[in-house]
Amino acid sequence: MVLASEGLHCPLLLLLLLLLHPVGSADVEDAEEEQVEVVTDSSPCSSTCGLGFKTQTLCLLRDNQRATEEEPGSEDGTEVSEVCRVHQVTCQESWQCGLRTLTVTSGQRLEVDCLGDVMKAMGSVSWRVSWRFARGIISSDDSLFARWKPRQLHRLILDPVREEDAGTYLCDVQDGSFRRVKRAYWGVRVLPAGILDLDN
Repeated sequence: MVLASEGLHCPLLLLLLLLLHPVGSADVEDAEEEQVEVVTDSSPCSSTCGLGFKTQTLCLLRDNQRATEEEPGSEDGTEVSEVCRVHQVTCQESWQCGLRTLTVTSGQRLEVDCLGDVMKAMGSVSWRVSWRFARGIISSDDSLFARWKPRQLHRLILDPVREEDAGTYLCDVQDGSFRRVKRAYWGVRVLPAGILDLDN
C-alpha cells in the first residue's frame, strides 16, 4: 500500500509545482511577441450541402498587447496591419442535400457522384460512403430504404439503365470520426426505350 501511495504523490507533486511556478518576465515578453491574426474577409461556402471550401483573408493586428487586453467587441484600439495572407478552409452549411429527381430512358448510362469535387480534392480515403435503395418509389422516407452496394463506392453507375433500376438512391458520407457530412437522395425515373427521347 505504501508503494502505491508514493507513486500517486509524485505526479501530484509535479502538477502542484507547475501550477505554483511564478511567471517570469521572459514568459510575459514571449506572450507579448505572439502575433495575433484576425479574419478580415471570408467568401461564402462553395457548397450549400456537404463539405465545401471558403477563402479567408487573415491579417496581423498592429498592437497585439492592446488588442488582447481589450474586451471582446471593443472597436477602439485594434488596427489591422497590411500584412495579410489568404488561405482556404473547409466549410459546411448543411449535411442534408435533399432529393433530386432524374428521368432517363432505359438503355442509357446514368452516373451520379456522391462525394463531389471538394471531397475528392481532400482525398477519398478520408470518407466512409454508404448507399441505400428504395426500389420503385421516389421518397426521402428513410424507413423505405435497404442497403445497396454499387460497383464504385463513391458513385452510382447504371450502364445500361434498366426499368427495374427506378427508385430512390440514398448516399450517406461520414468523415474519419463517423460524423455525417453529407446525405443526398436521387430519385430515378426510368422510361421505356422508344417512348420519349429526352435529348431532343
